[in-house]
Amino acid sequence: MDIVDFSTNHPGEEFQIPAVFPTNTGLRVAFKAPMEYRQAVLRSFDDARLTYDVLHTDNQSILIQYEMPLIPPPIRAILDSGNLITLQFPLTLRNGWITIDLTTSHERLSQLKAEFEDTGFTYEVVSVTQSTQPTDILTDRQQQFMLEALQRGYYDSPRQCTLTGLAAELDVGKSTASRVLHDAEERVVKEFFTEPIE
Repeated sequence: MDIVDFSTNHPGEEFQIPAVFPTNTGLRVAFKAPMEYRQAVLRSFDDARLTYDVLHTDNQSILIQYEMPLIPPPIRAILDSGNLITLQFPLTLRNGWITIDLTTSHERLSQLKAEFEDTGFTYEVVSVTQSTQPTDILTDRQQQFMLEALQRGYYDSPRQCTLTGLAAELDVGKSTASRVLHDAEERVVKEFFTEPIE
């Protein structure tokens, strides 16, 4: 099933892509559709003989996870330009167009443009906003965790707060605190080292 074609066949309706995950063999995609399209979506997946799971249904929507054997050109361009971690999910899909928001450096944006052009993928830049705030590369949750870590001395040498203690203050599990901090640190480091160093 091609979800882009599916959206083209239902113009005016908005669908969502809550997440994408590259795998060893292709791409895992989460697809969310209004509940009124449940039967049409399931029929399309069955006809395409794709492996899929219904993750959730309620009165408003259906959420499906499916496997793609190949990574499509737009996602390949985003991966190859190093912009996957900067995507703001969910992506929206309407009438054959996927709308994405990302926070990235000039260099990675130029690389993404070059990747799109190399694949022949049709795209349109709606707006570009420049920010001088380094925290704009982080989600609200990542900012919250990093600020708490800084205030409690987690990044001091020697450390004034353990990961366990930090997790307790944030009222989350240790593994969650570690993952959120690691993702935030990855974004900060990658952003820093993609800018020219004088």
